[in-house]
Amino acid sequence: MSNSSTALPSAHPAFEPIHQETIESLNIRVEQFTHKATGAMHYHLASQNTENVFLVALRTVPEDSTGVAHILEHTALCGSEHYPVRDPFFMMLRRSLNTFMNAFTSSDWTAYPFASQNRKDFNNLLEVYLDAVFFSRLNPLDFAQEGHRVEFAEPGNPDSELVFKGVVFNEMKGAMSSVSSTLWSKLCEHLFPSTTYHYNSGGDPERIPDLSYEQLQAFYRSHYHPSNAIFMTFGDIEASEHQAVFEEKALGRFDKLEQRIEVQAERRLQAPLRVQDSYAFDESGGTDKKTHLVMGWMLGESADLEKLLDAQLLSSVLLDNSASPLQHALETTELGQAPSPLCGLEDSMREMVFCCGIEGSEAEHADALERMVLDVLQQVAEQGVSQERLEAVLHQLELHQREISGDSYPYGLQLILQALGSATHYSDPIAVLNLEPVIAGMREKIRDPDYIRRLAQKLLLDNPHRVTLIMTPDTALSNKRMAAEAARLAAIKADMDEKQRAAVMQLAADLVKRQGQVDDESILPKVELSDVPA
Repeated sequence: MSNSSTALPSAHPAFEPIHQETIESLNIRVEQFTHKATGAMHYHLASQNTENVFLVALRTVPEDSTGVAHILEHTALCGSEHYPVRDPFFMMLRRSLNTFMNAFTSSDWTAYPFASQNRKDFNNLLEVYLDAVFFSRLNPLDFAQEGHRVEFAEPGNPDSELVFKGVVFNEMKGAMSSVSSTLWSKLCEHLFPSTTYHYNSGGDPERIPDLSYEQLQAFYRSHYHPSNAIFMTFGDIEASEHQAVFEEKALGRFDKLEQRIEVQAERRLQAPLRVQDSYAFDESGGTDKKTHLVMGWMLGESADLEKLLDAQLLSSVLLDNSASPLQHALETTELGQAPSPLCGLEDSMREMVFCCGIEGSEAEHADALERMVLDVLQQVAEQGVSQERLEAVLHQLELHQREISGDSYPYGLQLILQALGSATHYSDPIAVLNLEPVIAGMREKIRDPDYIRRLAQKLLLDNPHRVTLIMTPDTALSNKRMAAEAARLAAIKADMDEKQRAAVMQLAADLVKRQGQVDDESILPKVELSDVPA
């Protein structure tokens, strides 16, 4: 049940109330506001829950694979205007009663959430987070530390080889050594030829060193602005109380940025593609049956709730368990050893992606895999699925929407993250939280015996926006990459004069000094004993 009220929620004078709606199944009232001066959005999930949650998200839409959004997420937390210490984030972890603190980079947004059950602590964290996001110092040393830099392999010896260093650089080297990460990155590269999902938002280790400090600053100025921000709060603190802090500590210093950052709709492929690539294979035992075969379709927009539920239902019908038709075929086929780790629906991006495939296969089995998958889909399109099965799948989807618990994240943050994607794409996050009307409509739809047949036909069989990815093992690829990196570093070194070599050594020394620097923690707010209820 939901109750959409014509009465508007109370707001701080700097904010315009837009709408409020009670969602009884979640025990919340969702209130929507916009900041008058900048256009920043604020969604407040009013609840009796005393664990208050805050999240500010920025739409971040990279146009390359340098990892600019990821590096900025790290660097923004390395000191700000009012808290000019090297690591306020980790200092606050020690000085706070928080129940959650973190930062996330997604493919099209960056978010900074925290939660606390103590009101004074919540406000302390709120001030630190607002300052970090909107008034970050972006020290060049922090960019070098968190992003990338070159150093001499032997500190102080300019005759030794150069090496790349950096927290995100090393992190992404580790992440992209995972076969499933490589598969997903390659699939998106071809499913999304023209939008931000074409690129690796976390950063491709081969491209990260291309990012300059000036480019990081420019991305910060254009993306980390209230006009591009979504504020979300949950708990028993009033929305207007949050807004007073937003206005005083950050928003009051900004004008509207006349720029709309958004992910554009991808242009549709007119015919399916087949792509062959390779992944680094460093294990012993040979490369027989080590090829991954994946089929991926781009579907409709995730913000369209009917399309979202249609896709979720079809994916569940096809892949939910070993009795599901497509899952059964993938598990029992002799074309491969197991279903691909990519099997399922990805619905966090603007346009959804459905994937299926196998691992432990050979490149020459690609034709046979396509035939097998399309035959299973054709069978579903012709014969449908039993009414009992559809009702069971819909029931599971309904439970999944209602039972938001058992995760390591606070309850309020789980609700916020569920709604964030829709807000990012300028859609209706309140409708995402209140899925009951859509599910009621689905319950009527599945009574039509042709419903699931039409879905299989329309979303998959008649959809030409499909990529079949063949990823073969390459035992030489790791060495090729290391050789290419060494050659790049050798070329950088060869172009250096004495002054530039001295600058590299000075940067390394400055970083060591900065790491050892003891900052004055007293400039950060903290909870006193008197702030903790007896």
